[in-house]
Amino acid sequence: MTDYAEEQRNELEAIESIYPDSFTVLSEVPTSFTITVTSDAGENDEMVEATLKFTYVEKYPDEPPLWEIYSQENLEDSDAEDILSLLQQQADENLGMVMIFTLVTAVQEKLNEIVDQIKNRREEEKRRKEKEAEEAEKVAFQGTVVTIENFLAWKAKFELEMAELRRKKQKEEEQAGKHKLTGKQLFETDHNLDTSDIQFLEDAGNNVEVDESLFQDIDDLDLDEDDPDFDPLEMGSDED
Repeated sequence: MTDYAEEQRNELEAIESIYPDSFTVLSEVPTSFTITVTSDAGENDEMVEATLKFTYVEKYPDEPPLWEIYSQENLEDSDAEDILSLLQQQADENLGMVMIFTLVTAVQEKLNEIVDQIKNRREEEKRRKEKEAEEAEKVAFQGTVVTIENFLAWKAKFELEMAELRRKKQKEEEQAGKHKLTGKQLFETDHNLDTSDIQFLEDAGNNVEVDESLFQDIDDLDLDEDDPDFDPLEMGSDED
């Protein structure tokens, strides 16, 4: 007959010696304890940690112990679910043998895998952002690639804009033509025009100056009025 209590006591002593700094007894009846499992440090000191709580059942190790994740650090929910599934798998494979060390070792390896996954996810995210930045830079440098579709769309938009500009210009010209007055209309509309010249002379008074040098003294002209061919108009044209 298997002495379950003896096997459990022996395993508990061995576990305590293997994990002296991370092993804690929570209760003696039923026997319950925790073991804190920490991953190896990653390149950027990434670490994940899980504290596992185990409780012996009466017929352990012929029946699996109870377990749960007592606390955790930097674990995603999906990672925690994977660890619980892993514990179930290992327990099923090791029924009939004390298995706490095997379960903890499996979790330790899983945590190391998770750290590697975190590293890979960060590297992929970094590469993705770098690629997006490169693509954005290419688009900014090259501009929009012209295709038949976007050219036709641009052409249709351009023609609509030009037609609208022509329509506005024609309307403005029509409006300007309606309000443009002839000289007669301006004269009739602005009553100041018919008095402007008179007003100018009145304002000038006796101050109007004439440059007499512009006119030649008639006595200096060699005129032969008796000459039948004399014509003052021809003189003016000769001087020109």
